Amino acid sequence: MLVILTRENILSVQQVCPGCLLSNRQGQPRWYQGQLGCGHSLAKMESEQVSLYECEMGFQVAEVQGEAT
Repeated sequence: MLVILTRENILSVQQVCPGCLLSNRQGQPRWYQGQLGCGHSLAKMESEQVSLYECEMGFQVAEVQGEAT
């Protein structure tokens, strides 16, 4: 699942990406085979369940894998 990280909140990509010129036709981030097509990789967290990206618009995007506990 992809989410947008801000200093104070975690936002759904459905709240941010539909207004972006780089989103796909469905208003979602361009995601291809595990890579963010409209941004670049920043880091992978130690838990290996979170990967961080920065989109071309400057937002931090996190890919969260697994179930929340």
